[in-house]
Amino acid sequence: MTQDADLPSGDKSGKAQDTGKPGPEGTAAEKEQLYDLVIPPGTPQTIIMDIVKTYEVELVERKEKMHFANMDGDERELLAFRGKLEVIQNIEKYFYQKMREFIGDT
Repeated sequence: MTQDADLPSGDKSGKAQDTGKPGPEGTAAEKEQLYDLVIPPGTPQTIIMDIVKTYEVELVERKEKMHFANMDGDERELLAFRGKLEVIQNIEKYFYQKMREFIGDT
């Protein structure tokens, strides 16, 4: 996750989100934008590490406000995958498949 507090929080559903930040090598127009896929708490480490090793993606920290149960408005640091849109979309499909397999195994 990134430590920048000015990242757009966007949709809390875990869908890919544009970070809106250019990399250190150039401006956003010169460099393809990166997107975040927030990882739900409780995701098995084996799935996270499998994705990091398989795809061209960075594992980052990202602050998100929680809006459920007794955590309404609390801010927590969550993990997220950061990469190009096409890669993040592929990871999203793969992630859901792996989570369904994991849940079915328990």
